[in-house]
Amino acid sequence: MIRLLLLFFAGLLAGVLAEQVWHRARDPRPAGSGAPAGAALPGLRHPPRRRRRWVLAGLAGVAVVLVVAAAGGYLYADGQFDKIEKVAVGDQLAGSADGTNYLLVGTDNRPGVEGNRSDTMLVLRTAGGTSTMMSIPRDLLVTIPGRSGEHRINAAYNDGPAVLVRTVQESLGIPIDRYVEINFTSFGGLVDAIGGVTIDFPHPASDPKSGLNVTQTGPVELDGEQALAYVRSRTYTETIDGRTQVDATSDLGRVQRQQAFMRAVLSEAGASRNPLTMARIGRSLTKGLKVDDHMTLRDAAVFAWNMGRLDPESVVLPTTPARTSGGAAVLTLRQAEAEPVLARFRG
Repeated sequence: MIRLLLLFFAGLLAGVLAEQVWHRARDPRPAGSGAPAGAALPGLRHPPRRRRRWVLAGLAGVAVVLVVAAAGGYLYADGQFDKIEKVAVGDQLAGSADGTNYLLVGTDNRPGVEGNRSDTMLVLRTAGGTSTMMSIPRDLLVTIPGRSGEHRINAAYNDGPAVLVRTVQESLGIPIDRYVEINFTSFGGLVDAIGGVTIDFPHPASDPKSGLNVTQTGPVELDGEQALAYVRSRTYTETIDGRTQVDATSDLGRVQRQQAFMRAVLSEAGASRNPLTMARIGRSLTKGLKVDDHMTLRDAAVFAWNMGRLDPESVVLPTTPARTSGGAAVLTLRQAEAEPVLARFRG
């Protein structure tokens, strides 16, 4: 409301100045006639016609300011979007019939770590004002195009985003509309840009390997450094009744924590309407964000808007722990139980 009032008064001032110039330009009385230009009629301080002109001029000024602000905002957003790396997966995007499926990939590529590491894969579906989110375990055993036999789905990411998109579509039957990849290091900057992210901790948690150290319980606001320690934790340890207990769910628990983290960060970032905060968000994301080469600025804006107003329902993909012939730990799909879950993403 205050911004609107300031805009109105700024526009009104501009309009009044314009009205004075216009009035003097059309005044038929010659200079030196004895009557000041624009003098009011006797007994009438502000003629109704002039008051109307002032109001109209003020409204016109507001419109000009809003148009200039909107144009400036668009140019800034377009410039930031151009800095985001685009990956060539456009030919692999199938598209769903009555909704939008996003394949969200969280990576942990950083100095000192060899190769590409896809730590989190999620499919987010938005349709009709609702949203559903499902994690794809990176140890899920699937057939990867271009490779013989079956492999962990994480290996598909190592072959490139296009192969990963195709693998998800062919192995799970889920059409993918958009591809979004972000490095967790950039998530740290994003967390600081939005002023921290709140995660609910039922028990104090720590991990000396990742640096996580949360001594409180309940909702805890994490800064960028602790947020990274949280998502990178592989030996997540809780203190329950004075005794420490390492998470027995191993990688599945880690995926669930990362999913909760990504939901919280994207929701808080998408809900922000502060121009300064949004500018910081944009700068923090441009270095570690990748999107498919068919995504437009409008598509990105729709995605951000959805993240701010939707609360995705989390569903679990039914899997069973197994071992390969070589002894590697993997997960296999429980096809009959998985079908109703997958159907929700097929549209």
